[in-house]
Amino acid sequence: MDKAATLTWLRRISGDIASVTIKRLEDTLPWYADMPPARRSAVGLVAQAGITSFIQWYEDPTSTPWIAADIFAAAPRELLRSVSLQQTLQLIRVTVEVTEERVAGRGDDLREAILLYSRDVAFAAADVYARAAEARGLWDARLEALVVDSILTGEADEELPSRIAALGWHGHGEVAVLVGTTPPQFDVDLVRRTARKLAVDVLIGVQGSRLVLVLGRARAEGQEGEDDELGFQEIATRLEPSFGPGYVVLGPAVAALVDASQSARAALAGFAVARAWRGAPRPVEADDLLPERALAGDPLAKQTLIERIYRPLQAHSTDLVTTLWSYLDNGRSLEATARELFVHPNTVRYRLKRVSEVIGWDATGPREALILQTALILGSIGAADQVRRRAPLRRPQR
Repeated sequence: MDKAATLTWLRRISGDIASVTIKRLEDTLPWYADMPPARRSAVGLVAQAGITSFIQWYEDPTSTPWIAADIFAAAPRELLRSVSLQQTLQLIRVTVEVTEERVAGRGDDLREAILLYSRDVAFAAADVYARAAEARGLWDARLEALVVDSILTGEADEELPSRIAALGWHGHGEVAVLVGTTPPQFDVDLVRRTARKLAVDVLIGVQGSRLVLVLGRARAEGQEGEDDELGFQEIATRLEPSFGPGYVVLGPAVAALVDASQSARAALAGFAVARAWRGAPRPVEADDLLPERALAGDPLAKQTLIERIYRPLQAHSTDLVTTLWSYLDNGRSLEATARELFVHPNTVRYRLKRVSEVIGWDATGPREALILQTALILGSIGAADQVRRRAPLRRPQR
């Protein structure tokens, strides 16, 4: 049979091949049978387009690129999201098998043409899915950058939760922000793999020389409670090698991702002044840099020092505040403090222990002494301002 006769015969049986192919798909591929009718129809259009395109290609093999593109152009865009690459290849295989069965005995040339064409279609399918994945990856990167920027600026809007959900965020509960420098060769995939091993969700923002990670706990398989979860300090320690040289600052934990801007503000403020603490560890918590942040004018640090240290001590006992003041002013000397307060050194020692129990900071350490002294200074300034505001205005005497 010559080529012209073969083409005529193929066009005559193309409808029958398409019908048999659809029936074979229903019988052999469970995912196809479970599809809604509209999507089954779309898949059927792709199979029918493949058969028609093969006939056109057999007539003119030089049209391979255009024919392969036409096959998938027949499918609606949402079909790419509902049919995986593996399922597409299964569809191609079934179509080729049915076509081979119907043309059996018509010559080896025709069978070889079917195999060559099916190979080209398989490569075309892989190309379509690769381009779709690349486009989705670029979109996700832009969306992630937008979310991280919203968190850093604190300009969260009503669309932030939906954007976070679109990025596949599975975090539950507390969130913290980690800030450091961007390494010369930054491996995003390595950070994500490390985060997955730690059962942590992560949003990554690269802003020039600054690298920002938004961390959220994501319960791993087999975990039922929070006892097995790593603390953010341990998580930051595991992720620290992914940062460049310099300081890495961890913001305080907040209740949810929508509140992450509070942690971000503290982390950014700490990152800006971390060089002022010569012995700062890596990573360092932003709350360990409260004195430097307060001296730099960070209102959040000032408020934190007053609310966590000065006010609890003032509310508990004025003796604790007085003893702490004296102890710090006397160079952390128990004997000098006892002489100034006219008490026994053991009394001073007991009160300092009570200070540690009330606020969680130990005044006998040099670093924590600096934190406590800064808090006392800020608290005293704030108390004096309140007294001045409450003082009644005196009328001038006539």
